[in-house]
Amino acid sequence: MTPVKILSVDDSQTIRRMIGRAFRPFECEIVEAENGEEGLSVISSNRPDLVILDYNMPVMDGISFLRQLRADPDLRRLAVIMLTADSSPEKISIVARLGVRDYLTKPFLDAELLAKAGRLVKLVPRVIS
Repeated sequence: MTPVKILSVDDSQTIRRMIGRAFRPFECEIVEAENGEEGLSVISSNRPDLVILDYNMPVMDGISFLRQLRADPDLRRLAVIMLTADSSPEKISIVARLGVRDYLTKPFLDAELLAKAGRLVKLVPRVIS
């Protein structure tokens, strides 16, 4: 079975580590990017099944990343969960119009992240031998 590939795009190394740790019990491959520009580059060479995307980042923020992603016919349906410290209705409305499948506010619980991801991709527990 091919593991689910998840791209974590966040300028915080701590958040990327937390995401990686949350998915460790599952057959997942985690790839990382520090900003939207790097995330688009990673996608071109390493197509993920799910993107977990920070809203605020330097170089290219989550909104600019989403606009470019949705403009590409091959990537427009890629599942994205947005991470944000600001859960204002305005921001949620913006990301919803850009096709984000779900969002999560920081700080987040692993169980919350896994529940949201599990609705978008099949999370298979790792078999420990």
